[in-house]
This record gives sequence, structure tokens and C-alpha cells, in this order.
Amino acid sequence: MVIRTRVFELCNGRYRNLSELARAMGLSLSQVYRVREGKRSINQKFIIGAKKAFPSHNLEDLFYFAAGDARSPTTEPQVIADRYRHIVERYNNGHLVASLMREGD
Repeated sequence: MVIRTRVFELCNGRYRNLSELARAMGLSLSQVYRVREGKRSINQKFIIGAKKAFPSHNLEDLFYFAAGDARSPTTEPQVIADRYRHIVERYNNGHLVASLMREGD
């Protein structure tokens, strides 16, 4: 199973181009481009960046599993949520701690 993303379909209308999407994700344009072209696999930074760029979407909306190199969405939402939730939770907890620290200044 390979993890794939719907980020590039969802960005249409929300971000004008790949550069804006990369900025919103906090990633380099080249990293986002390589994921889109299939030259780089999706990693923890990309998952966190997707949640930054699309905070109202669930992991199930942003990612899906595909068998082998197939590009069609073979969605297994609960598996995706369970397998990658810890990454988003770690990001959310760190983000919360940072915002609380700023409020205390």
C-alpha cells in the first residue's frame, strides 16, 4: 500500500498556484512539486503541511491508500486516520503549546 494525497485537487480555487500551496504548507516548492509528480513519497512534514494548508479537512479528506503504484483512490479512511493521526496530534499539541507560550508573554 502506498499513501497518496488529494491535496492537489483540493487546492484548486483555494491557492492560485503550487507556490502558494507550498507556502501555506510551510514546505519548499520543490518538495511539493516532487510529491505531486510522484518523485518523492509523502512524509511527516508533508502530512503536517497539508493540515496547515487545509485545517478544516480530515486526514481522510487529504490522504488515501493505493495498492502499489496505482493512482486511483482505494480509500480506507479508518486505516488512514489511525495510522497517521499521531503525526497530526503531535503537530496540534506543539502548535497549542507554542500559542499558549505566546499568550503568556
